[in-house]
Amino acid sequence: MLTFIIIGSIGLALVVLSLLVGELFELGDGAVSGTSLGVGAIVYGSIGAIVAANGLPMWLAYAGSAVVAIVAVLLVQVLIKRLKDTEDGVPVSLVGIQGVATTAIDPSRGEVSLDAAHELERRLAWSDEPVPEGARVVVVEQSGSRVRVRQHFPND
Repeated sequence: MLTFIIIGSIGLALVVLSLLVGELFELGDGAVSGTSLGVGAIVYGSIGAIVAANGLPMWLAYAGSAVVAIVAVLLVQVLIKRLKDTEDGVPVSLVGIQGVATTAIDPSRGEVSLDAAHELERRLAWSDEPVPEGARVVVVEQSGSRVRVRQHFPND
């Protein structure tokens, strides 16, 4: 029984470290992560300890724990992959994108609605020169989620 408790404790430590400092390692080019191995070790230790505590044969504890742990590792790895696939990608540069000033824009404040397909909301903006509300603008700089714009004229 001590073997199962030690393996489960190591798995718990691995999961906690992965949560605190990020993924510690990945095997097989990301096929198996440290988090999923930690979960597998927790499951292995837990199932083994339960089977051993109930007086069932030890071969059943080892074999059953291994099978359930492998299933747990695969399930967690699938969930991790799905979560990674839903993460936002690389930030898109908005420099050169045109839009409309939804408020008057000056050096300290303003708001724009950009024409880019991925832009669903308005952005905070500023401009070196005053831009009236409703004027066409073009982004000349991006700082986080804010953009610096200048008024855009059709002949530019």
